[in-house]
Amino acid sequence: VLKLGFTEPAWSSLYNYNKSSGIYSCANCRSPLFSSAAKYDSGSGWPSFWRTVDSERVSLKKEWDGRIECLCANCGGHLGHVFPDGPQSRMPRYCVNGAALRFDEDGEL
Repeated sequence: VLKLGFTEPAWSSLYNYNKSSGIYSCANCRSPLFSSAAKYDSGSGWPSFWRTVDSERVSLKKEWDGRIECLCANCGGHLGHVFPDGPQSRMPRYCVNGAALRFDEDGEL
C-alpha cells in the first residue's frame, strides 16, 4: 500500500473502528501524521481525518484521474486520498489506508 500506491479493501482496517486517543504515524518512517482528535466516521470504510497534525507532514499530488493523492511528506509513502467532503463545509476528508498507519495510544507530539 505505502510503496506501490494500492488501496486496501474498505472496512478491512481495525483503525477504521479505533476510538482510542493517540497519534497515527506513517507505518514506514514513523512520522506523526494525524491525531485521533481529528478522526471521524465518514462511512467510507477507511480511517478518515479532517486535518493533519501539521500541514507540512502530508503532501498532496494530483493524479491522472483528477483525484488528490496524499503522501507522507517525509518518506513519500502513499497514504490514501483527500476529498473536499469533510465533516463540515470546506473541510477536507483525508481517506487513509490503515495499512499505511501506525497508532500510538496516548501518543504526544
